[in-house]
Amino acid sequence: MLYKKVYIDSFGYELAPNVVSSDDIEKRLEPLYKALHFQKGQLEALTGIRERRFWDPGFPMYEGAIKAGQKALDSSLVSPEDIGILIYAGVCRDNLEPATACAVSHGLGLGPETQIYDVSNACLGVLNGMIQVANAIELGQIKAGLVVSCESARQIMEFTMDRLLENKDMDHFKKTVATLTGGSGAVAVLMTEASISNTGHRLFGGVVRSATRHHKLCRWGPDTGVPASGLHVMQTDSVGVLQHGVVLGIETYYAFKKKLSWPDDKPDKVICHQVGATHQRNILDSIGIPEERDFTTFKHLGNIGTVSLPITAAIAEEREFLVKNDLVGFFGIGSGLNCLMLGIRW
Repeated sequence: MLYKKVYIDSFGYELAPNVVSSDDIEKRLEPLYKALHFQKGQLEALTGIRERRFWDPGFPMYEGAIKAGQKALDSSLVSPEDIGILIYAGVCRDNLEPATACAVSHGLGLGPETQIYDVSNACLGVLNGMIQVANAIELGQIKAGLVVSCESARQIMEFTMDRLLENKDMDHFKKTVATLTGGSGAVAVLMTEASISNTGHRLFGGVVRSATRHHKLCRWGPDTGVPASGLHVMQTDSVGVLQHGVVLGIETYYAFKKKLSWPDDKPDKVICHQVGATHQRNILDSIGIPEERDFTTFKHLGNIGTVSLPITAAIAEEREFLVKNDLVGFFGIGSGLNCLMLGIRW
C-alpha cells in the first residue's frame, strides 16, 4: 500500500471519567490473592499498568464516538458535509444492527450521501478503517473520511473478576489476566485529500501480515456484535500472543521498511498498540528501536483495544513528542493474529 494524496488531518478523543487503579482491582480480588498466595502489587508488576478508566454504567458506545468525532472536526477545516465515509471500528458496539456508525453519523450531522458502516478486526479496527478511507481518497472517490471508535472494559472486567472470585483457580487467572489490563475510551481520526488538509501529516502507506494459525490465542465472545453490556467471556494465552506476536511483528516490520524504502535510522518515532510493559519491551528489542523513540499511554490508560494506538498518537502530538517532519510508524497488532504498520510524515 502506497499513497500520494492522503493526509491525517486531525484526531479527537474522549477519556472515560472513572479512574480504576490496579490497587483497586487487587482489593476486589483479595480473596483470590489469598487463595493463590499472591502478594499485593502483582497486577502492576506483571503488566506495567497502574490504572485504567471506565465509562459510567450503561454508557452507549456511540456517544463516546460522537464526542471524539466532533473534536476531530472542530480541530480541522472540514465540515460534516465534506465527510464521504464514516467508519465505526470498535470491538464494542451498541447493537447487532444497525451499524453503530449510523448513530454516530446522526449525532455528527453528516450528509445523506456519506457511506456509513462498521468495521471489526480486534484491536486493528481503526487502522483497517484508515486504510479503507485512504483507498477511497487515493482513488478520488472522496475528499475526506472519518474513522471513530469507542471501547468499554467495565462489563467484561467485572464479569471476569466475578468468575475469578468464584473459582479461585490459577489456570483461570492465567487465561484472564490480560482482561484485567482493559481500559475504556473513544477516538476519531479525520483523513483528507491534500487540497483540504489542515495539518499535513502525510500517510505514505504501509503493509499487512497475518498468522491466522494462531486465531485461537485470544478470544472474546460469544459474538463480536453483541452489545458491550452483554454476558461475555474473554480468554487470552498471554505467553502465546507475546511469542507469536513478536515473530509476526518482526516479519511485518522488515516488510514495512522495504515497502517505504526508509533508511536504517528511521522511523524517528513509533506509536504501538498499547498492551503492556512486557510486550513493549519485547517488540522494541526485537526490531532494534530504542525505547526513547516510543510514546506510551498504557501505564495510565491500559489497553483500550482499537482506541489505544490512535489515542496514544493524539496525546503524543499534544505533548509535542511528535514534531513536524518526523517519520512516524504506527505499529498495530490484533487477535487473529494480524499486524498492520503505517508510515506517516508528521
